[in-house]
Amino acid sequence: MKQNLWSFIVAVGGLVLLFAAVPVGSSTHDFYKGKTIRFVVGFGPGGGYDLSARAVGRHMSKYIPGNPTIVVENMTGAGSLIAANHTYNIAKPDGLFVGIWNSAYVLRQALGDKAVRFDARKLGWIGAPTKGIPFCAVMGHTGLTSLKDITAAKRELKMGSTAPGSAYEDIPQIMNRTLGTKFKVVSGYDGTGTILLAMQRKEVDGGCWTWESAKTTARAMLDAKGDEKLIPFLIHSREPEPEVKDLPLLPEVIKGEDNLSAYRTWSGTYEFLRPFSVPPGTPKERLQLLRKAFADTLKDREFLAEAEKSKWAVTYVSGEEIEKYVDKVLSITSRARELLDFLMVTK
Repeated sequence: MKQNLWSFIVAVGGLVLLFAAVPVGSSTHDFYKGKTIRFVVGFGPGGGYDLSARAVGRHMSKYIPGNPTIVVENMTGAGSLIAANHTYNIAKPDGLFVGIWNSAYVLRQALGDKAVRFDARKLGWIGAPTKGIPFCAVMGHTGLTSLKDITAAKRELKMGSTAPGSAYEDIPQIMNRTLGTKFKVVSGYDGTGTILLAMQRKEVDGGCWTWESAKTTARAMLDAKGDEKLIPFLIHSREPEPEVKDLPLLPEVIKGEDNLSAYRTWSGTYEFLRPFSVPPGTPKERLQLLRKAFADTLKDREFLAEAEKSKWAVTYVSGEEIEKYVDKVLSITSRARELLDFLMVTK
């Protein structure tokens, strides 16, 4: 009897040691083997969102146990709001779907935009590859070369846009409201690439988006001459490149403390540009695994060499940092909300 009892104890002890030897979360590590992760980008090919997603996708798989295949798809429409709503409401929360869309829609949620059908606090934020630097530019065919020229101009200037909630749409409206400019926003383009083509075809006169995108995707136009030249005239912060280093700064030209406070609230979503997110309910261990893989990718030598070659400034923002930024944006003051309500008006 004692011998049988001792054999039972030894057997149980062996099982305990066996299970202890199995790595915690091994099921998560095994999950991705043979699988495909979809990176779904809310804008069309050729723009900053698309290019950054593809660059990350080319390198991130090697940092995910099981080395899954990563494919990039474009789900255009409403300035990436279709992709954002899809990420939250339709995509399966299985760790195989990653949405990449305009973080400015977090502010639209704070402003009560009914078209925004998500709660940013409930999304799983993986991280962001950069911070945004809003800027504005016009084409040489306008005959204008500076903010002073533009504010003095008596004619309307058409600015290309994707949809409300983007820098393309919001900055011209903010400038009209605070500086007295006469911009007319032309919405409906599916991304930076099509807006740049519209500028070259003289369908629009310029646009406002982000400098880190423009200095890569619009390099040929920045280097052009005459009517084909893209001319920056305003930027969010001081940057070293010759095209923008001496430009007036948005926070300095906006007058009035309330207006400036509202602008700073608006620009808060550019602290995490082109963020990668997963649907609510995605298993936490898979989110953590993707967060680590994303962070490791943005330190990868080959990835950084590719980014440098493309003149793309990589500024890693962690998922945990994004959660804090999201909470700050959604805690908008009533006064800032009142001042930014004009952005909600559909033209």
